[in-house]
Amino acid sequence: MAYSESGYKASKKYKDSKIKRIPLDVQMSQYEAIKKYADEHGKSVNGFIKETIFAKIKENA
Repeated sequence: MAYSESGYKASKKYKDSKIKRIPLDVQMSQYEAIKKYADEHGKSVNGFIKETIFAKIKENA
């Protein structure tokens, strides 16, 4: 199903006000290792990275 124009605008407005992108550059071999680990544990790369970061924050809080 395609976005309607109003749906696109609402999505963009939400992302602009609620989402902050964090660029992360890794070597291809590092990405492949991350992807393999995430796949083996039923996670997306994005989900795995966020889970790992927040676990580290909680550990050090």
